[in-house]
Amino acid sequence: MFGYHVPAPDEAMLISGGKGGHDGSPFRVVTGHGAFVMPFFRKVRYMTLAMAEAEVEEVCVSRQGIALNVRAVIAFKVGNDEESIINAAQRFLSDQDQMTVLTGRIFAGHLRSIVGSMTVEDIITERQKLATEVLDGSKAEMAKIGLTVDSLQIRSIDDMKIGYIAAMAAPHNAEIQRKAKVAQAQANQAAVEAEQESQRRQAEYARQTAIVQAQYKAEVDRAQAEAGQAGPLAQAEAQREVIAMQTELAQREAELRQQQLVAEVIKPADAEAERVRILAQADAEKMRIQAEAAASFNRVALDRMLIDQLPQIVREAAQGLAGANVNILNGADGMGELAAGLVGQGMAILDSVKKGLGGGKPEIQSGEHQ
Repeated sequence: MFGYHVPAPDEAMLISGGKGGHDGSPFRVVTGHGAFVMPFFRKVRYMTLAMAEAEVEEVCVSRQGIALNVRAVIAFKVGNDEESIINAAQRFLSDQDQMTVLTGRIFAGHLRSIVGSMTVEDIITERQKLATEVLDGSKAEMAKIGLTVDSLQIRSIDDMKIGYIAAMAAPHNAEIQRKAKVAQAQANQAAVEAEQESQRRQAEYARQTAIVQAQYKAEVDRAQAEAGQAGPLAQAEAQREVIAMQTELAQREAELRQQQLVAEVIKPADAEAERVRILAQADAEKMRIQAEAAASFNRVALDRMLIDQLPQIVREAAQGLAGANVNILNGADGMGELAAGLVGQGMAILDSVKKGLGGGKPEIQSGEHQ
């Protein structure tokens, strides 16, 4: 719009002509919004509020008299308040580049003053303290011209090849080099130890591998040997079982043959011997009975009849024993017991007959007498 002006975000618009601004200022300050300016009767100019930079390189003398070349960078700008804008505009509006030159000169003076009150050691080791003191010393002076400082950085400090800083740093350099050598030696030692440990582990691994391989080989050889012996062992085991079975069969055949011999030879022989013994006992009993009959005249006929019958009874019992298939459990003793039983039975029969006959004899005698 004709006559309407708007400043940039980093600018302040200064309107001169007509009624002045704040506190008798020859112009009115407008920031952040536009304003209508009457053409031909008012004049508009712009003041930058952007950040600016000034570099300072100054030769300063320390408290020990050592000349030092100090380089610094200052970041500054016009203040945002109206008073700072007016102060800066009254000084730099026509030539705003002069702000950088004047700022550098102001800081150079304060830099020389602060460095002169410090030792080289303090300056080298406490750069931030140097920058803070320079800022504090220049703050009021910068505010008078409407400028504010955002930061001050000390870029470099050197003694212009005098060698003072190098000499001051020599012990530290030596200590650093010594530590570096020690660290390098320790690193080398650690590397050697690590290499030795690696070799030792490799050797141990190789030893264990060889042991395992030897164990595997021994197991394989043993398995092969067992497999090779399996056939002969199985054959020998089979032969052993055959021999054992043949031995058992032979023992059974021997036992069977022994039983057959007992049944076919020993038992008949024992039976015949027992028969002979029984006949002998019968003959002896016959003689005893004949003797007793001779002693009793009245029973001679009866005793002779019984005596004559007794051999026949015993003979028949003996013949029955000879033809019988009798199992004798205890050998000759068993045969003796069996024969004695037969003789006893024969004697019991004889006694019974004798008693029967004896009971009837008086009746016969009585008949005779009648």
